[in-house]
Amino acid sequence: MAPPESPLSRSRAQVFDDLVLDAVERLERVWSRELANVEFLVEDVPRVPPGVTAEDGIPYSRLETGRDGRACITVYRRPVEIRTREPEEMALMVYETVVEEVANLLGLEPETVDPETRG
Repeated sequence: MAPPESPLSRSRAQVFDDLVLDAVERLERVWSRELANVEFLVEDVPRVPPGVTAEDGIPYSRLETGRDGRACITVYRRPVEIRTREPEEMALMVYETVVEEVANLLGLEPETVDPETRG
């Protein structure tokens, strides 16, 4: 059994949470004022409204406004995990997903939020 501080002892959910946190921290270096009141969450899977089918596509994230008026960006772990095979691929997809939602929030193109984003 691996010691608690070992990367081997971290669950997939913990690793995913860290990827989202890394993405947010990276964007906050440039967009700190704009992201100051934005809440970032991770959920396992999206809630699918009645009548929506798999053919409609499964979202990787969601941008919504909370009751308090604050923007909230949620990234869904399982759809991203299923779509990616390698840790580096997952990290990139998480980052690009967060960039896309931040761009939507700010009314900008993803390439404006981060010029290195593939978009």
